[in-house]
Amino acid sequence: PTRTEPSAAASPSATRTTIDVPAEGSGTFVTAEAGGRTVGEGSRPLRYVVEVESGLDVSPSRAAQEIAGILAAPRGWTHDPDNAFQLVGAGSPHDLRIRIATPATADALCWEGIHQDTGGEYNCEVPDGVVVNLRRWVEGSPTFDGPIEDYRALIINHEMGHFLGHTHMTCGGPGQPAPVMMQQIKGLQGCVANAWPYDENGDLVTGPPA
Repeated sequence: PTRTEPSAAASPSATRTTIDVPAEGSGTFVTAEAGGRTVGEGSRPLRYVVEVESGLDVSPSRAAQEIAGILAAPRGWTHDPDNAFQLVGAGSPHDLRIRIATPATADALCWEGIHQDTGGEYNCEVPDGVVVNLRRWVEGSPTFDGPIEDYRALIINHEMGHFLGHTHMTCGGPGQPAPVMMQQIKGLQGCVANAWPYDENGDLVTGPPA
């Protein structure tokens, strides 16, 4: 019954299907050489750079394009006409950094930035941007049943939501989509996992303050 596993591993198309998640890394970062158009209607776009800890199996430019796609999505934060974002490259003036880091480096940055103990498991928003734990970027969350791309959207929408001034919420009722500002990794409380700030009707998914 396990014959499919080795054949999948040996398949030429299976190169780099897994991304290694070392517990700690170099502590230095590579900034994506990437730029993009402004998305959203806000009068003052938040300019952001994407940085990946050096030595990881994650391409900074690919991560930057993925994050830009999340921020430009119809159900993302640009649905609010006050918001706008622009991906900028290394050396450009920017308002925040989105950093993807090993668990140990993420912990150090979150502690340094906001004195939050992220325990090797969580992401955080710090005064100069967002810290994404590589483990979450690669492995998702046990509470989130869906493609890893959707979980990455939840990470970015949640932490960018903090940067935009949104605070934590909890489940609005059994069977309802979980707000992105809910800490969904800590339990859904009857809600359904959801990666986007707005629902299909364009309404903000909300719940009581946490």
